[in-house]
Amino acid sequence: MGFFDKFKLSRLTEGLGKTRETLREKLAVVTKGRTEIDDEFLEELENILVSADVGVETTLAIVDAITERAKLESYRSEDDLNGMLMDEIGKMLMDSGDEHPVEFDAPLPAKPYVILIVGVNGAGKTTSVAKLASNYEKAGKKVMIAAADTFRAAAYEQLQVWAERAGVPLIGQGQGADPASVVYDAVSAAVARNADVVLVDTAGRLHNKSHLMEELAKIMRVAKKKIPEAPHEVLLVLDGTTGQNAVQQAREFMKFVHVTGIVVTKLDGTAKGGIVLSISRDLKLPVKYIGVGEKIDDLQLFDRSQFVGAILGR
Repeated sequence: MGFFDKFKLSRLTEGLGKTRETLREKLAVVTKGRTEIDDEFLEELENILVSADVGVETTLAIVDAITERAKLESYRSEDDLNGMLMDEIGKMLMDSGDEHPVEFDAPLPAKPYVILIVGVNGAGKTTSVAKLASNYEKAGKKVMIAAADTFRAAAYEQLQVWAERAGVPLIGQGQGADPASVVYDAVSAAVARNADVVLVDTAGRLHNKSHLMEELAKIMRVAKKKIPEAPHEVLLVLDGTTGQNAVQQAREFMKFVHVTGIVVTKLDGTAKGGIVLSISRDLKLPVKYIGVGEKIDDLQLFDRSQFVGAILGR
C-alpha cells in the first residue's frame, strides 16, 4: 500500500470515527461477560444497529444471519461478534450490485464520458461534482463541468469557485438559463476539445417534483443528440446525516430517473454511518462514492472491505 493509499484509508477511518466509536462503545457493553448469544443479546444487538441507522429490515437480516451462525460457531468475545458482523455486512454490500470497477486513472468505456449528478438541494451535490472533477483531473483526465443547476440562486457562482479549486473548465450561462441548453453546449465543447469526462450538475428543486423530473428528462434527451449513449452514469447524491430520509429521497428519484449509483456525503458528521448499509440493501444500488470530509480530496471511491473495517474498528 502506497503513501497515498494509506492517506485515503486514514481519512476514511477518521471520517467514520463517530460511527465507529458509537458502535464499539455499545458493542463492548452488550458483549461484556457474555459467553453465548441468547435472545436478550440479539435484542440489544438489534437496538445498536438500528441506532446506527442500519435500517430495520437490514438489521433484522443481519441479526437473523448471526443467529444461524451462532448455532454452528462458538462465541467467546467481542472480537468473535465483530468478525461475524464484518462477514454479514460484507455479504449484504456484495448483494447490492457491482461496486465502482475502476480507479479514477483507469481507461473509461466512452469518450467523452458523461456523468449526470442528481439529488435534492443541500445533499452536497455541487461539492460532489467538484470533488469528482478534482479526482479525475488529478488522475490525468481532461474534465469539464456543466452548470445545469440554473434554478437555485448563486448555484453557478458556487460551482465556479469549486471548479477553480479543481482546476477544470466550467460551462454555464448563469441563473435562469435553460439547463438543457447548458448541457448541449458542454457536451458539444467536450467533443470539440476531446475531453474525457463531462460532469453535469443539476437542480435539486424546481417549482414542483414533476417540473424537476421533466427537466432531468430533457437534459438527458439533449445530451443524446451529441452522444447517443449519454449519460453513461446517473449518480444520486444523498446526505448521510439525514438517515432513513435519504432512502426515501432515493426511492422518489428512482421513480423518474434511472439511477446507476449512489454518492453518500457528510459521513464525517454523523454517528449513523450505518445508513450506507441500509441504502445498499434497500435500494439494490451500488454505493460508488462516499464523502468523509469537506476538503476537495475527501470524496473517495467506495471500498466495501475498508468501509466495514472502518466502522467496526478493524
